[in-house]
Amino acid sequence: MKKISCALLPGSGADVQEAVIMTERTKGTRPGGAGLSRSLIVATALAQIDRLGPQGLSMRSLAVELGVEAMSLYRYVHGKEDLLEGVVASLMSELTSHLEEAEGAHWQEFLQRVAHSVREIATEHPKAFPLVATRHPAAPWLRPPLRSIEVVDTFLRSLTRNGFSDALAVDAYRAFSSFLLGQLLLQSVVRGAEAGPAEEPLDEGGAVVPEGDGNVSLDNATEVRRLRNLLSEDRSDEEFEISLEALLDRIARDVSQ
Repeated sequence: MKKISCALLPGSGADVQEAVIMTERTKGTRPGGAGLSRSLIVATALAQIDRLGPQGLSMRSLAVELGVEAMSLYRYVHGKEDLLEGVVASLMSELTSHLEEAEGAHWQEFLQRVAHSVREIATEHPKAFPLVATRHPAAPWLRPPLRSIEVVDTFLRSLTRNGFSDALAVDAYRAFSSFLLGQLLLQSVVRGAEAGPAEEPLDEGGAVVPEGDGNVSLDNATEVRRLRNLLSEDRSDEEFEISLEALLDRIARDVSQ
């Protein structure tokens, strides 16, 4: 079966996503799960989350929609955590390609592309975006919503090539992540998303989230590997005060006008 991408496509939205799912389904019936693929299951899960939120997603409802027995799904996804991680990965994959295309641009243009690309995910998938914003990233020093190794490596590489020092590039990553998380998580909640975790488990299993980052490969992420110590520093107190000061300064400027 031809592999499909369930990631966000530029200018596409839910219509293209549904068309991709329907195309896969028309390739034949699936007695015993024949014709299933991980990409199809994840795309169908994302479509269900878009309609019902994560709380409305279950392995049983997925199986019904795909016309298979629930146990057939476990050949491709290993339960709750694996399925939701697949949904998050699908939303992140197109972001990675967008940022790679923006490399080489002036740093201000690059950051604008980052912001608008992440906002596109939150706008097209408001009920799924809290998964991007709140689930554990692959390593403790990665910050949602810029949470994938590939995205962070591209972000840091673009800024250092624009003349940013290592420390300034990491500070920009921290500040930008905080800005996007606050703005877009609020936007998603306003549009009907649940910010908390799903109350009902999808199954009785589920992978255990690793505490460290021992399973994260940095072989192809040269900037992340080089700046890992800076990324790991806890600067939360300082970041909060800087953000608060910037907000107060902006309000003061508005008042004085």
